[in-house]
Amino acid sequence: MKRLVVLRRCEPIVRFSCCGVRYGECRRNHAASTGGYAVDGCREFIAEGEEGTFGALKCSACGCHRSFHHRVQVYEVAWDCESDTSSSSSSSSSSD
Repeated sequence: MKRLVVLRRCEPIVRFSCCGVRYGECRRNHAASTGGYAVDGCREFIAEGEEGTFGALKCSACGCHRSFHHRVQVYEVAWDCESDTSSSSSSSSSSD
């Protein structure tokens, strides 16, 4: 069995930043009044109107309010590792 060894010069710095919010499947229980459990199967929130209007809060697929849909925050992950590149740039510029 071969073994692969990876050498790192520094510990990577991982940064998470929130890019936005997405609304997923509808979780409204349509049979709550009868004591049962039934969802409509709407898989994703699609706004009925433009942002800033009342239609932006209503799903055009199922007709439910946005609050019934599963809220998913979308994150951007950035890996940053500072490496010593000054030695490689100085050797390439000295070959004039």
